[in-house]
Amino acid sequence: MGSPRNKTIDIEVTEGAEYLARCVRDRDLNGSPSPENKTIIGDSFEVMKKLPGGFADLVIADPPYNMDKDFHGEKFKSLSDRGYAEYTERWVSLLLPLLKDTGSVYVCCDWQSSNVVYEILQKYFKIRNRITWQREKGRGASRNWKNSMEDIWFATVSDSYIFNLDAVKLRRRVIAPYKVDGKPKDWEETDQGNFRNTHPSNFWDDISVPYWSMPENTAHPTQKPEKLLAKLILASSDKDDMVFDPFLGSGSTSVTAKKLGRRYLGIEQNERYCVWAEKRLEMAERDRSIQGYKDGVFWERNSGK
Repeated sequence: MGSPRNKTIDIEVTEGAEYLARCVRDRDLNGSPSPENKTIIGDSFEVMKKLPGGFADLVIADPPYNMDKDFHGEKFKSLSDRGYAEYTERWVSLLLPLLKDTGSVYVCCDWQSSNVVYEILQKYFKIRNRITWQREKGRGASRNWKNSMEDIWFATVSDSYIFNLDAVKLRRRVIAPYKVDGKPKDWEETDQGNFRNTHPSNFWDDISVPYWSMPENTAHPTQKPEKLLAKLILASSDKDDMVFDPFLGSGSTSVTAKKLGRRYLGIEQNERYCVWAEKRLEMAERDRSIQGYKDGVFWERNSGK
């Protein structure tokens, strides 16, 4: 018997027939027009061939990292660097035609695959930056440093692209407040304390990985936090823009896009994960909150927001 505080979503396909019925099957796609606000069940490499060109404003891709991993029956086997480069180039080349000329793409990876991902992306896109974010979780190692960082490559189709700086500033606590003529200098005095909104850097140490008592948590082994995705979506898209995720997993990109007033489309081949995604999209109808993001502000980790 699990704890009543455990909110982890782990529904079997047999239990989630109503959610599976909301998805679109690969075989039902005809290429035009593109479905909106849907989860597509199918192989990304085949589905992307059937989607219309230039439909996406923003892509967030979280492909399998180059390691052995069992995604509830869908297994990914580690490849050589060359093999993983070929795998990456296959999906990146299919992805490029689906983006608008003003579109942006973010690709998640770990330190072992980061260089390979960069080499492929720079052949097709204009690389803008590499974000490194801190996972406060991670397994220790007896003969190596604990692996608690992941990368996200930021790239654009052209030199014309969206970047909403004011939407992604981080609210930090002011330790030594400075005043001029008795008034705060570049910070705000509130009942909760003294804070300053700072420009975001490419190192993020304010992200909490979903855990069992958080409503967004699922049993997916590599789930990305909604707060992390919210930063990418707010920075690189506007209201009603289309956010596309070719490796949707348990639905975090689509759910976060919905909560932030964007259109969304995701592809996932594991039916169980599609059930979880649709369950979470249903939950987002009632609750659009994002842990760590409140009143248009991203708060530091452990700030109580």
